[in-house]
Amino acid sequence: MPDTNPTKKRILLVEDEESLAVGLEYNFTEEGYKINWAKDGREALKFIEENSYDLIILDIMLPYLNGFEIAAKVRETDPQMPILILTARTSAGDKVKGLETGADDYLTKPFHLKELLLRIKGMLKRREWYKDTTSDLSVYTFGKNEINFENLKCKNDNDEFTLTPREAMLMKYLINSKDRIVSRKELIEKVWDMNPEIETRTVDNFIVRLRKYFETDPSNPSFIKSVRGAGYLFSVKPE
Repeated sequence: MPDTNPTKKRILLVEDEESLAVGLEYNFTEEGYKINWAKDGREALKFIEENSYDLIILDIMLPYLNGFEIAAKVRETDPQMPILILTARTSAGDKVKGLETGADDYLTKPFHLKELLLRIKGMLKRREWYKDTTSDLSVYTFGKNEINFENLKCKNDNDEFTLTPREAMLMKYLINSKDRIVSRKELIEKVWDMNPEIETRTVDNFIVRLRKYFETDPSNPSFIKSVRGAGYLFSVKPE
């Protein structure tokens, strides 16, 4: 009898290693998710065309189309779809390429099942938070910048560009916290859904990228300011 429970989150697993995929499919189902499993890139695109999903898990090395190509195609039509890359490729270059292509997270094999399940749970929770906050404010302007949080398209004084989902989430959180100092720990916990005690420069690296997008002089920011020893402050000066 088919499972027609509309409350179950739908996940597309794209993985050509059958033994791993079968195990993940079983564990995801046990966690209450509805799963489709695609064995190659072409099958993945067919599933994406015919179904709607709450999250996509992508291997990189796949027959016909690799994970980077699939992520890029998804982003053309759905800029907010949570994408997790799950791969044996561990180089920093692959990780950067995956995140720049539009993936929200990147986990290397071998991995702990509990960590993967926690990351999935966090990504789905952030998706709901983002949808709720975006419904209140879909377009935000400050200075000579404009952000459309629905399609992630942006403009500054000189250019048009597209944010990655994680960049948009971070920017959205800073805007929602306008004129309040937000610590790195808070951002790691709320935007990345990670243990806030973990020492990481992830937040700093993302802030640098956001300043390049939205600041006339990124080295002397007017909007996204650093507060020594405390964190970051988003503030918009009155015209």
